[in-house]
Amino acid sequence: MLGSGALSIAGIWGGLPPLKSIFDSVCIFMAAFDTGGFTPQSQSILFYHNFPFEIITISVMLLGSINFALHYAVWTGNRRELYRNIEIVTLFISIMVTLSITAWGVLRNYVYGQSLPFSSKTFYHLISGHTGTGFSTIYPRQFVNEWGALAMFGVTLAMAIGGSVCSTTGAIKVFRIGVIYKALRQDIKKLLIPETAIFVQKIHHIKDIVLEDKYVRISAIILISYVNLYIFGTIAGMLCGYSLSEALFESVSAAANVGLSCGITSPSMPAALKIVYIFQMWAGRLEFIAVMVLLGMVIATLKGKR
Repeated sequence: MLGSGALSIAGIWGGLPPLKSIFDSVCIFMAAFDTGGFTPQSQSILFYHNFPFEIITISVMLLGSINFALHYAVWTGNRRELYRNIEIVTLFISIMVTLSITAWGVLRNYVYGQSLPFSSKTFYHLISGHTGTGFSTIYPRQFVNEWGALAMFGVTLAMAIGGSVCSTTGAIKVFRIGVIYKALRQDIKKLLIPETAIFVQKIHHIKDIVLEDKYVRISAIILISYVNLYIFGTIAGMLCGYSLSEALFESVSAAANVGLSCGITSPSMPAALKIVYIFQMWAGRLEFIAVMVLLGMVIATLKGKR
């Protein structure tokens, strides 16, 4: 619980009473590491107005989004995994790409005049979205009114990708993105080399793994399923009168189990949209395979009754 201790110190340093600081820090540490996103305050991390507090929560969010098998490998001395593992490499590249899009969108709108608020808020929400945590240091409508569509798209893309498999995050997962990229690279290389040449594509995830069709197929199925779920929620949001950027942001956040909101999710939202988001959260959390098995069982049972 070193993370909660550091959060407690940051909270006391920020002016919170010791007991409240300890209580809040334990709650936030657990919500950050399991990427749950709930906080004791309705304003999320914005309530604390504490930069060291934000830095520590970013670290805990990232740790929670990393494959627990990788945690074990590093703790047992295999630190080379930190720069060889396909998930870590893909996660780093994904963060850099989505951060660039988000930062450019924020810069275009001249939202923050100083470098520290710009970098802290932009990077914070990008990591919060990418790890599927949902912590926030701004009000929901600021995404729409201040950040703009391009910056929202950067965060939306990060939420859509998510963190690692065997972690507490939702969404597509960087492992599947890495596998599909490697498969595309393999197919391109096969076109360039002689037909008689033998080419074996490998990925490194704790150990070297030969990239077989079954890994590519299941990764593609999950990716396509998530994209369809994102589109379904986006169309539902637009039919309820919201813009494309707002509807897409909220749909991806729900389906990826993130929790960030641009202001659509509220007690007064349309009842039909509530049902859509509930379904998205359920299906996205189960990652479709379990849903497909359930549907198959229901269909089989109905056929048996006939």
